[in-house]
Amino acid sequence: MKNLIIIFSIICIGFILNPIGANAQDEKTLNSGMDSVTVVVEGLGCPFCAYGLEKKFKELKGIDDVTIDMETGLLNFIFPAADSLSMERIEKQVEEAGYTAVDTKIVRADGSLEATAVLEHAEIDKNAIVQKEVMVSGNCGMCQTRIENTAKKLEGISEAVWDKETKILSVNFDQHLISIEEIEEAISKAGHDTPNFKTSTEVYDNLPGCCQYDREN
Repeated sequence: MKNLIIIFSIICIGFILNPIGANAQDEKTLNSGMDSVTVVVEGLGCPFCAYGLEKKFKELKGIDDVTIDMETGLLNFIFPAADSLSMERIEKQVEEAGYTAVDTKIVRADGSLEATAVLEHAEIDKNAIVQKEVMVSGNCGMCQTRIENTAKKLEGISEAVWDKETKILSVNFDQHLISIEEIEEAISKAGHDTPNFKTSTEVYDNLPGCCQYDREN
C-alpha cells in the first residue's frame, strides 16, 4: 500500500511539471530561446513553388518547423533568437527565392514583436463609415490575401473582407477620406478586375497561375 502511494505521488508530480494539453510548440519556443516568424508571401502558384521557397529558407542554419500554406501564402518557422535574424534578411530570402514578402511578423523569444511597418493614416471618423460591396475577380486564398491587404492599406479603410465563393468584397470605409471607385482602382492595379476598373494585361500575366481568373472580354 505504501508503495502504491509513493507511485501515485510521483505520477501527480509529473502532471504538475508537464500538464496535459501543454502546447509542445510553445514549450519548445520558450525553453529553447526561439523566435517565431510569420510571412505572407505573394507569388506561390503551385506545390513546386512552395518547395522552392522552403528549400531557400532551409539554407538558414538553425531554422525549424517550416510550414507553408499554399491557400493563404503563409510561411511560418522558428529560428534561434541568439542569431538575431532580421526582418530585412527574411524578406531578402523570400526575394531571392523569386517571391515577394507582403507582410512579415517576428515574435521574439523575449515576447517582443516586430512587424512590417504600417503606414500612418488620417484618423477615421466612425460617424462617416459606410459599407459597400463590390465584385472583385479572383480564385483562391492567395487572391483573398492580396485583395484584402491592398484594401486595408488604403487611407480610410476600417475593414475589408473578400469571399472567394461569391467574389464579393465587403468594405467599410470613411466616405470623407476615400470612395468606392478609388478602392476599386487600387485593387485593379494589384491585379484584380472590378466592375469599373480592369487590371493591365502585364499585371494580370504576372499573377501566379492559381490566381489567373477567367476574364470577361
